[in-house]
Amino acid sequence: MTTSKTIAALLGPSVLAGGISVLINAAHFQTIAQGLSESPALIMIAGYLAFIPGLAIVYFHNRWTRGWPVLVTIMGWISLVVGLLRILFPVEIAATITKLIPTVTVAFPTIGIIFLLIGGFLSFKAFGRG
Repeated sequence: MTTSKTIAALLGPSVLAGGISVLINAAHFQTIAQGLSESPALIMIAGYLAFIPGLAIVYFHNRWTRGWPVLVTIMGWISLVVGLLRILFPVEIAATITKLIPTVTVAFPTIGIIFLLIGGFLSFKAFGRG
């Protein structure tokens, strides 16, 4: 369980900060997404920034058991797969972002709340008693 808490202590606050950022910047989402869609290189770099920690989590914590630690494993796999897709298909992802901007703009606050819940939960498990 120590590995679970250690990774949750890194992942929880990071996801929590991401959720706060999404909510704070919701009004600017179209501008941010438009800039991202114009930069496949940035998408590829972001891919490496997601792939490497995802790979580390999957390598050190590939635990498919009952209880909250499986959330750490799921987050690792999501990071690994999303990062790999960004590395392999940056141009295609940039084109997809352009098409999805109007649709995702509506869902952006929901995404932020989901990040807040996951990040808060992992932070609680990492830093809480018990």
